Amino acid sequence: MYVCLCHGVTDRDIREAAENGVSSMRQLGKELGVGRQCGRCACHAREILREINTPDYLALAGMLAQPA
Repeated sequence: MYVCLCHGVTDRDIREAAENGVSSMRQLGKELGVGRQCGRCACHAREILREINTPDYLALAGMLAQPA
């Protein structure tokens, strides 16, 4: 889905950038232009970055709960 219409950036583009080391809105703006024009996309882009950069505690707990 398109997140930034001004620059044609999709949620996939943001996820890919995050997987390649982008961890802040400032970096995302430099890399993809997100949040640099009208700013309407900034809130949703920030949510996607948080989702990618937040550890999956349930998966981690599941791995630790299994016997070795």
